[in-house]
Amino acid sequence: MLKLGWTEQSQLWRRRTFLQASAGWLGTQWLNLHSASASAKDPKTTQPGTGFVRLFNGKDLKGLYGWLKDTHYEDPRKVFSVQDGILKISGEVDGYLATEKEYRDYHLVVEYKWGAKTYGAKTVRNSGILLHAVGPDGNRSPWMSSIECQVAQGCVGDFIVIRGKDSSGKEVPVTMTSDTVLARDGRTRWKKGGKPTTYSGKQFWWSKHEPDFEEIIDTRGKEDVESPLGEWTRVECICSSKRITVVVNGVTVNECYNVYP
Repeated sequence: MLKLGWTEQSQLWRRRTFLQASAGWLGTQWLNLHSASASAKDPKTTQPGTGFVRLFNGKDLKGLYGWLKDTHYEDPRKVFSVQDGILKISGEVDGYLATEKEYRDYHLVVEYKWGAKTYGAKTVRNSGILLHAVGPDGNRSPWMSSIECQVAQGCVGDFIVIRGKDSSGKEVPVTMTSDTVLARDGRTRWKKGGKPTTYSGKQFWWSKHEPDFEEIIDTRGKEDVESPLGEWTRVECICSSKRITVVVNGVTVNECYNVYP
């Protein structure tokens, strides 16, 4: 299940926030606007304002839209549906739910809880939050050019670079840098003050991603901060200028900077 929290916003640009389709639910999402600026050329861009803006109204998908790998904007199977004020995501096909408006310098809070369906999967439950998504829908099928905050058992808060193509067919050079240390498995972990490491094709793992973690469904790492199965987990993605910080249940687990886009 997924339940959106609130988003804090100060300036706007052509970036959107997406949630990958995965078995679960979405609840209420808020937008906190400060000294916002808007693009007059784009009618989808949010107008200046202050305070919180509710992005999901608890009744329908107004202000949001879905994109699915096979049917694109059509959703005949009701992968995304609203039930009892929460948005249910069936997860039966890859895709995402997106905001119609575009944001920059935001503080997104997502609360999620996994659903019952697993479709026979043996590996960990897996979803994600696509940050700073740009370009045409599905330009990195079935996703968009973006930076993913991983939402998967044992991996909540990992960063994944997704490089797609813009409207002219040119690759969007999504990138980031993070301060890291090498764990005993030879892979990087985020550590404040560590060695600056620029993206080179590898996933940026959260600070205490367990080296011996086996990605078997419903297993947990020894130092996971994700809530136990059946409970809500709170994820905050704080996007300020060219920096992204991820906080899970009040614990800062990952950070990157020199982010593009």
